[in-house]
Parts: sequence; C-alpha cells; structure tokens
Amino acid sequence: MPIPSTLTAASPPSTVSTASAPPAVRLTALDGLRGLSMLGMVLVNFRLAMGVEASADAGLGSLFLALEGRTAAIFVTLAGMGLVMGAARQPLAQARSQALRRAFWLAVMGLLNLLIFPADILHFYACYFALGALFLGRSGRLCMALALLLPLLYVAALFRWSYDSGWDWQTLSYIDLWQPQGFVRHLLFNGFHPVLPWMAFFLWGMGLARLPLQQRPVQWRLMLGGASVFLICLGVREGVALWLPAWAPLWGTTPLPPGPLYMFSAGALATALVGAALLALPDWAALRALGRSTLSVYLAHILLGMGLLESAGLLSGRSLAEVLALGLGFGALALLGCWVWLRRFPQGPVEMLMRRLIRKPGQFSRLEAGGSP
Repeated sequence: MPIPSTLTAASPPSTVSTASAPPAVRLTALDGLRGLSMLGMVLVNFRLAMGVEASADAGLGSLFLALEGRTAAIFVTLAGMGLVMGAARQPLAQARSQALRRAFWLAVMGLLNLLIFPADILHFYACYFALGALFLGRSGRLCMALALLLPLLYVAALFRWSYDSGWDWQTLSYIDLWQPQGFVRHLLFNGFHPVLPWMAFFLWGMGLARLPLQQRPVQWRLMLGGASVFLICLGVREGVALWLPAWAPLWGTTPLPPGPLYMFSAGALATALVGAALLALPDWAALRALGRSTLSVYLAHILLGMGLLESAGLLSGRSLAEVLALGLGFGALALLGCWVWLRRFPQGPVEMLMRRLIRKPGQFSRLEAGGSP
C-alpha cells in the first residue's frame, strides 16, 4: 500500500472535519465499486454457509479463493473513504459524534447477526468506525503510516499469542466466542476480520479519501501503483513458498491468518480498483443503487438468502457451480430490487433506519424529502 506522492495536507482540526479534499459531489464510481464488492461478498459467504470446499473444483475454486478476503478488504477500505467524505461538510465534533453513534448501532446489529452468522462483519465495522472517529481531523499521512504499521505489529502479535486459540478448524467455528476472553480475542486478534490488523484497511481508506480523487493523474497513480504492489506481493509469496517453505503460512496472501503479504496485497488491490473505478467504471444505475444499499443487502443475503437456502435444504451437498449460480441469482435480484427502491428513496431501507438512528432530532428533513445523503 504505497503512500501516493500526491497526498495533500489536511486543514486544521478546528471546527470542521479535515476531510476537505473530497469534492462536494458524490463520486458515484465508488458506489459502483462498493456494489461490485457486495456481489463478491455474497459469493464468498454463500460458499461458507453451504460448506463447499474451494478445492472441489479447480477452476471455480480459483475464482472463489481470489474473492475470499479481498472483497471484504475493498469494502472496509471504501468504508474508511466514506467516513471522511461524509464528514467533509460537517463540524468536526458533529462528524465524530455521528461516527460513534453509527458504531454503536453497527455493534447492536452485528451482535444480533453474530447469533446466526459466525462470519458477521458488522461488529468489526463498529470498532473500525469507533476508532476511525478518533482520526477524523488527523492528517492523511498519519492514517496511511499507521495503515502500513499495523500489519507489521500483527506479526509481533502472532509471535506472542497463538493464532489457533479458540478455533475449531474442522468446523470453522470459534469455541469460546461468547465468553469474555474469547470474544475479545476474536474481535481484536484472530476472528474473521480482527481489528488488528484489519483496521489498516479502514485507515488506508481514510487516507485515500483526502486525495484529489477527481484528478486523472491521481486516479492513474492509484491504479498503476496499487497493481504494481499487488503483483510484487504475489511474487514475494511465490519466492517464500519456494525458498522458505516453513515461513509460507505467515507470508501467504490468504486472509486466515491475515499476515503482512495478505494485508499489503489486498490493500494494494483495493487501491488499484479505486483508481480503475474512478477512471473507467460504467455509471450503471442498478450497480450504483446496490452500492448505496449494501447494509440492507448484506443483512438480506444472510437473513433471506441463507434462510431460504436452509429452508430448501441447499446448505449441504452442493457444488461450487451451484454456489455460483445461487449467488449470482441473489445478486441479480439484489440489483433489481435496489434499482427499484432507489427510484423512490435516496438509500436502502436499513441505511435509512441507520440514518434516523444516528442523526439528532430535526436533522431528517433532507432524507424525508428524498434528497441525497
């Protein structure tokens, strides 16, 4: 995750948020990229829920392994960007207060969702937003420097504590999740998206959001720089596997455990895709609508999608081809549903509820009038 040379300094943290670099208008390409990431997460989570091994089909398995961990990393990076962009036109204190209230309600939703879906990401998101609120008003360079440091700190943590603690790898379940020590360990160290080191993606996104993203040269640098670092990480992975096989688990590019090569490669890929999306992603209304309704779709793909699969007896004995077909089918329905919904409303239904929950009384006029968020 290289720090772009075009990083601009933040304005003083007096009365307004320092995220003044983003334009006043919404960068709709990022909505589209968020929508694509959501479709990837649906495929990954459907495979997990249906218990199909990626090794069951070499061709499709490569596709699913390529998506695993990377779509979520893109999602978290975009969340960090969204926090800064959403705070750009607010007083700093108000932006932080809203981020903390958002974190609280994400924690509530996430803990409830965790009861039925062990790979829930929302309770991790709650921590990202709570910590991210502290970095509103800080420079983009600081956010990016910390993003580069956290994966290295995680290596030290792996030497101090056992990554296997709490895990039953045969069933991919966390044995002491609901005990205090186990929950904290899962949240901070060895869960599906632990705060250390995954907070790095969020901080990296906060740094990216402070760049002049409307400028073509910046977009090209993000795409080419990110792609170059991604390919370098893949090369290092192959070199370690060949010459230092005992170190391969630590220097792999899979998300469990989230070693430094995984973090840097996934962050670089997210950076490249942000640049590519700003350069060339088509402005499709349905994809943009999905990108503005991802919280609704995320909960729907668990409560409705996986619920229907379970009712139909499709959560076992399936193939990767069936996972792909069912995931794409759900994605198509989500695209259509979000497009229809956003023709009438500015956001998805859960997003509208969240907005009501985090805003103080008297701050709903634009939402109720159907204005943009």
